[in-house]
Amino acid sequence: MEVSFKHNGVEIEDTFAEGFGMWGSRLIITAVTQKWANIAATSLTGYATSVIACDCEAAIEREIPPEESPDGRPGIAVMIYGFSRGKLSASILNRLGQCVLTCPSTAVFNGLPEEEADAMLDIGKSIRFFGDGFQVKMRMGDGWHQRKRFWRIPVMEGEFLIEEKIGAKKAVAGGNFLVMGATEEATLKASEAAIEAIHEVPGVVTPFPGGLCRSGSKVGSTYAFLRASTNTPFCPAIKHSLKDSKIPEGVNSVLEVVINGLDEESVMKAMGVGVDAATKVPGVTWITAVNFEGKLGKFQMSLKESLGGI
Repeated sequence: MEVSFKHNGVEIEDTFAEGFGMWGSRLIITAVTQKWANIAATSLTGYATSVIACDCEAAIEREIPPEESPDGRPGIAVMIYGFSRGKLSASILNRLGQCVLTCPSTAVFNGLPEEEADAMLDIGKSIRFFGDGFQVKMRMGDGWHQRKRFWRIPVMEGEFLIEEKIGAKKAVAGGNFLVMGATEEATLKASEAAIEAIHEVPGVVTPFPGGLCRSGSKVGSTYAFLRASTNTPFCPAIKHSLKDSKIPEGVNSVLEVVINGLDEESVMKAMGVGVDAATKVPGVTWITAVNFEGKLGKFQMSLKESLGGI
């Protein structure tokens, strides 16, 4: 291992997570009950862990109580990330059409205000065609210039309401850290604690299952047809047979936390609170982060700096 420092008695490698730029959007889905809002959001964010093999990266940010939601009903915020504005727009349109338009009682609102966005995507304006000519345009809000545009689309249950434009901005993906523990049980428990802490930070999501990635990945492979492969230096099962293993003595399990956010500051904060929470769990012995010496992305997010910001 390289130079390290201690936090909560756990060794932290003095290194950085290498993030890269993506485009991100935030949607608010409401429904008649929290159950149906969650079902829609879960369906929408399915199979969206990594753009290595998925059309986008997406996850649930948080539940939104009725008193905070745009229409006074239970809601849930989801975030979606794509490599370009066009790819992001296509993913949102497809997933809303397949997973939210079809879900009972749902409505969709923009969760990224225009003043904070780098672009406004014509999502509702595009999905309106499903109404087959019977869709209705409407405005809601106080003051003519402040009113937002929506589309009411007839469906068998009643009407599907969707905001005409969805905000998008240049965002940050690939914030990460590795939790290394003496046992699988300790590593999982610490990683779960990290995810719970991260979910208190607004503007970030953890797109892998339950927020955790057990496989990790590195760029390229021994096999020419693979773009990525298991992160062999961090696989404890082969630490004695792999010359370049990065597994410290006493570590037998590793889990990766991957974080996407609307800006670098939010991702850094999420890294910091996540590492802090993980290091409070007995059995965790090391924390480090994955980077490719600056060859993958332009964001170099220091573990030490992330902890200094919590």
